[in-house]
Amino acid sequence: MDYVREGDTLVVTKPDRLARSTSDLLGITERLKAKGVTLRILSMQMDTSTPTGKLMLTMLGGIAEFERDLMLERQREGIAKAKVDGKYKGRAPTARRKAADVLRLKAEGKTADAIVQELSVSRSSVFRILRSV
Repeated sequence: MDYVREGDTLVVTKPDRLARSTSDLLGITERLKAKGVTLRILSMQMDTSTPTGKLMLTMLGGIAEFERDLMLERQREGIAKAKVDGKYKGRAPTARRKAADVLRLKAEGKTADAIVQELSVSRSSVFRILRSV
């Protein structure tokens, strides 16, 4: 958004790559319009510089938001059912299993970066383990 200039055309593959909601999409479109920039969405063969393109953008943006909300709702329901059935326990905390190794390597005088390399854990996990002691 900072780099577009008057006369430019912003090209995106799908509207959900540009915005999370219809109102966000319309707000971005208005900001682009104020800068003199048009928007093209490749997956819909849509050009928002025309009145028809603007109408289609609004309608299809609303439908895309609706579909996403339905998908998230089904996902939440599926996770809740799996938890009740005891099949969903979440991801195993990999770094916590290596806590003893992190502490041992630190006691040996290794740096956080060396520990990250050796144990293949994130830097934030190393510091989280070290702070918990």
